[in-house]
Amino acid sequence: MSASLRYGAAAVGVVALLTLVLWPFLEPAGRKGVLIAAAVALPVQVSAFSVLVHYRGRTNGFMAAWAGGMAIRAVAVAAVAFIVIRSQAEGAIPMLLALAGFFFALLLIEPLYFRADSTETA
Repeated sequence: MSASLRYGAAAVGVVALLTLVLWPFLEPAGRKGVLIAAAVALPVQVSAFSVLVHYRGRTNGFMAAWAGGMAIRAVAVAAVAFIVIRSQAEGAIPMLLALAGFFFALLLIEPLYFRADSTETA
């Protein structure tokens, strides 16, 4: 199994666990916001990780992939914030906090699945 698939499976598990921990403390609008944040965070994070793994071992490509991944995460948070605030959707605060929290938690587990000694590329 590739590093990206293993990371994707772990990311789903981490997001599911965090969502379950938050669930009892949220009202229905906040719960919906957390689910939307999970739906945004997972594909963005797993895609960024896959590109990073692809460029592992290539200094210039790796740095570009790392910087691009960070920029995409920041743009995702800003875009969601803009859309949610503009639409005055309920559950905006839990959604934005969960989105940032999911990105942070998923960034923390990246090193566990990113090994330089692996010969896999994706």
